[in-house]
Amino acid sequence: MHPYTGIEGADMNYQLAQVTGSNATYGVLIQQVDAGSPAAIAGLEAGQQTVTIGGQQYVVGGDVIVAVNGVRIVNDDAFLTYLERHMLPGQTITLTIIRSGRYQTIQLTVGTQPS
Repeated sequence: MHPYTGIEGADMNYQLAQVTGSNATYGVLIQQVDAGSPAAIAGLEAGQQTVTIGGQQYVVGGDVIVAVNGVRIVNDDAFLTYLERHMLPGQTITLTIIRSGRYQTIQLTVGTQPS
């Protein structure tokens, strides 16, 4: 069983930070939240505006995950690796996010990856 949050994210980077006016150059930019998913239940927000940077499309304006249970998350791969190594479905994690330029913490109960 793999842990599931219902987030589709992109690696935050310097170019995205410039475009979005964020001071975070690391983390996971939430581009999509699956309806009814653990992320949706927790109240995480996806972006609404599409931008193109270096030929790649991003959906911006959503929350940026910068830490899980106090561990700094540098990109989407680090986020998924943390979940796989440390979390089981049904466990609750504390996410540190940036929303509208402000740091917040959100509790999310991890689900089971749909087949």
